[in-house]
Amino acid sequence: MKIAVLSRGPKLYSTRRLVEAIEARGYEARVVDYLRCYMDIASNRPAVIYQGKRLENFDAIIPRIGASNTFYGTAVVRQFEMTGVFSVAESVAIQRSRDKLRSLQLLARAGIGLPVTGFAHSTKDIDGVIDMVNGAPLVIKLLEGTQGKGVVLAETRKAAESVIEAFRGLDANILVQEFIKEAGGSDIRAFVVGGRVVASMERQAAEGEFRSNVHQGGSTRSVRLRPEERALAVRAAKTMRLGVAGVDLMRSNHGPVVLEVNSSPGLEGIEGASGVDVAGQIIQFIEKTLVAKEGRVVRPVEG
Repeated sequence: MKIAVLSRGPKLYSTRRLVEAIEARGYEARVVDYLRCYMDIASNRPAVIYQGKRLENFDAIIPRIGASNTFYGTAVVRQFEMTGVFSVAESVAIQRSRDKLRSLQLLARAGIGLPVTGFAHSTKDIDGVIDMVNGAPLVIKLLEGTQGKGVVLAETRKAAESVIEAFRGLDANILVQEFIKEAGGSDIRAFVVGGRVVASMERQAAEGEFRSNVHQGGSTRSVRLRPEERALAVRAAKTMRLGVAGVDLMRSNHGPVVLEVNSSPGLEGIEGASGVDVAGQIIQFIEKTLVAKEGRVVRPVEG
């Protein structure tokens, strides 16, 4: 079996671990820089071309698409899909997960618990949106933000009004969410592979910080999920149609809520905190899927 890891960084931890896991099971791995791919969009023989050669005979791809490259990256994934290659994250699912507003709307429609969230266009509606999320303190998020960037905690109503007006003055789209004080600056990352949670960790914000992202100085530790949290994470990944997903949860007074569903979750933090071979779980998911969907017999690539 041949598996391509679509990644711009062959030395990144997640990319290296996926390659190691592929090769550990006797398969052939190849790291492909998706921004260096170009596409032959033909009706009879669509192709992805890389370094002047058609990428053929791949059984599966593992997209590791950066947020800033979502449009082109998902176009490459879609082109692979057109050639019949299995992707652990469908192109449409990646696009959905990157659109924070759309993903929350989809999760809400599925009845999945979320923080109380408001979205508006006009600054004339600021008061209504603030009241909708039970007033200050509240969290303001840029729709385009990632890894905790573009997230602001407004501790007073006046501060919230000022930040919202400033963002809207720059024509930036934002979400306004309730601040879940009882979480104490922590959240949970549940790693879902093939419809089940294979690993989980708790992330704790650094002192004086409310964002628990590791990129913002947060720490991690292993955590045991409650049954309702495990079920919620699986439902969230299924709603987004992601075979592999990092589902971020928070424990609130009204039960667990989903903050975000990530289509390219990093492996370093979750493997380090949980001790689980998550990369290996992803490769096993590919094996099971190809056998179940196509009746394929997957074998190591012969040298």
